[in-house]
Amino acid sequence: MINEFPKDFLWGAAVSAYQTEGGNTHCDWHEWEGKGHGKEPSGQACRHYELYEKDWDLAADLKLNSVRLSVEWSRIEPQEGQFDQKEIEHYVDVVRSLKKRGIEPLLTLHHFTNPLWLSKRGGWLHPRAPAYFRRFTEKIVPFLSPYVRYWATINEPNVYAYCGYVECKWPPQERSWIKAVMVQDNFMRGHVEAYRAIKKIYSVNKLPSPMVSLAQHLRGFLVSGSNPVHRLRARFNDYFFNFRFLDTVTQLKTMDYIGVNYYTCEFFPPLKKELPLNNLGWQIYPEGLFLLLLRLKRYKLPVMVLENGICTDDDKKRQEFIREHISSVKQAMLRGVNVTGYFYWSLIDNFEWEQGFGPRFGLIEVDYSTYQRRVRESALKYSEEICRNRPS
Repeated sequence: MINEFPKDFLWGAAVSAYQTEGGNTHCDWHEWEGKGHGKEPSGQACRHYELYEKDWDLAADLKLNSVRLSVEWSRIEPQEGQFDQKEIEHYVDVVRSLKKRGIEPLLTLHHFTNPLWLSKRGGWLHPRAPAYFRRFTEKIVPFLSPYVRYWATINEPNVYAYCGYVECKWPPQERSWIKAVMVQDNFMRGHVEAYRAIKKIYSVNKLPSPMVSLAQHLRGFLVSGSNPVHRLRARFNDYFFNFRFLDTVTQLKTMDYIGVNYYTCEFFPPLKKELPLNNLGWQIYPEGLFLLLLRLKRYKLPVMVLENGICTDDDKKRQEFIREHISSVKQAMLRGVNVTGYFYWSLIDNFEWEQGFGPRFGLIEVDYSTYQRRVRESALKYSEEICRNRPS
């Protein structure tokens, strides 16, 4: 039985540009908030755009060897075809500052937000959206490639489609299953084009081949009874939400690893004995992560948990959440799953989309009146867990 994770295992935490930077005024979310949607506007968020050095210092103090972050497309290409070199250089500085601290950046190119010019054209329903995304990729990647080995092209395309076109709680708030499928299919094309573009850039510049994937939100859809209707519902949700996207992009050989975001599960029918919940009402079920990781063995690729976290006001609950989910990862590894990284969501408290600043996911607390950071006890416990599982 193994007691330690591999020496090159990535122990990290994640952030996203829009949720932390502040002042992103050229994207669809900013306009949407300006029309009164959501609980509150993102505004200055965590001021990470100017305080990133401080945040990376805290990450280094916690012994993290990797941070997942994103670039904000709308900063880099605020008008269609017009790229802001100053913003490109900003993100080069951001990833270089991680490397200076011995922290491996894992960079996401699209994390829910779109440039306003793309949104005005229909966003990811536009037939040329994948081509626009490839052009953006071809512009930004050459500047970042000397410092970035790991990439996630798109974050949670299934959640983007579901929240924007089924639940109607995110922009553009259109209720259409057909459009939701069309958006996901365009994301598939966008990922494939971006994957191939990244690989070509590294090859042309004679850089070691990078590891490229995307971050797919996986939810446990579990049957708790014998009713065939419940079994059918669970299978339907499991295929269309979890695996339809992954099956396609892996068949096209455009995944170097499987990127997984896991938070919660859903039982059919609901359990009589309720599971503990986070502050958003999501069920906490660490075994669900274990079960999903086992199912990913069929792809015969490395797996990274790119997001896994809890919003809670009870920091002891966060400590327990992290410990139990790392245990699920270890158990999956003992069963032969090649897990190569675990990233807690999130490094710092941040703007949680339509929920505003209420949900607190961070290892590090942010005081939104002063923007001061305070390391939570759960962060120290996570750091201890990393040191305990890292080979000496």
